[in-house]
Amino acid sequence: MAAKPKVMVLGTGGTISYVTDDRLHLATYSDHGTTVGVAELLERIPEAGQLARVESEDFFREGYLQGYLGPGEWPALARRCTELLRTDPDLAGIAITHGSAFVEETAYFLHLTVKSDKPVVLTASLRPSTGLSTDADSNLLDAIRIAAAPQAVGRGVLLVLNNEIHSARDVIKRSAFRLEAFGPGELGFLGYSDSDGQVVFYRSVERAHTTRTPFDLVGVEQLPRVEILFVYPGVDARMVDAVVQTGPAGLVIATGGGGSMPPDFRGALARAVRDGIPVVLSSRTGNGRLLERPAFQELGFIVGDNLAAQKARILLMVGLSVTKDRDELQDYFRTY
Repeated sequence: MAAKPKVMVLGTGGTISYVTDDRLHLATYSDHGTTVGVAELLERIPEAGQLARVESEDFFREGYLQGYLGPGEWPALARRCTELLRTDPDLAGIAITHGSAFVEETAYFLHLTVKSDKPVVLTASLRPSTGLSTDADSNLLDAIRIAAAPQAVGRGVLLVLNNEIHSARDVIKRSAFRLEAFGPGELGFLGYSDSDGQVVFYRSVERAHTTRTPFDLVGVEQLPRVEILFVYPGVDARMVDAVVQTGPAGLVIATGGGGSMPPDFRGALARAVRDGIPVVLSSRTGNGRLLERPAFQELGFIVGDNLAAQKARILLMVGLSVTKDRDELQDYFRTY
């Protein structure tokens, strides 16, 4: 009999790690409960042992109550994933537990920076692990199942919740508490971790990722700081000047529709570009591709393709760790 695949589960906190003494603490669990390590979460799903040889590690235990990772932790997490996958030939893949609020950003960062074709699968939950009808157990089991699946190799970093498998590049959280909180916008999710125990993919990941990016973070401890500004009717152009004075490495702008913004706001952004600050335009709609219009190019703006602002920020951060050249950065948005 063939040996079961080996999967490492890394814990980073979030709702999935919370326990309370009241199953109805579905929204106030952080006020009344506490967090447990990933080993305790695995004790709730002994069925995982039928799928893989599971090992676990609390990567971010000191931040469990905080519930999310950020730029200060992302490089170390990417390096840890790469190290585990490169040095252990028996390791089939990695599953990561995470808070749902910002898991899409961590996932996309890893999608761009982990240097292995083996699967890295993030999951989260919308209800604490002790909540009534929790999704924590099934989501974690699905993440382990996918991390162990040969058919997940080469697809980049994945996210699974509610049995749906998403590409880290496209997935967005679109509901605060509903179990079907995550979706990929117009493009569709990749496949299912289905009720019969099968991992089935129907769509491939076309944009380059993981081993096919130039974003090697060896020695990188601090990522360039990139801020997001939101365009709305009456937005004050002085907001741009105020943020520029704080010294960001780059700006991402969530524009109206296909790039709409007031003329004075656009002028303030053009000044920022002339001062050497890369400006990336995205659409606040969250869907559709922003076009590389001549007017944008003349002002030196970078167009963020179909990435939502929070995803465009991630790509600009890692891009700036390699180059500050506007044309090269624009090419990154065409490629990744």
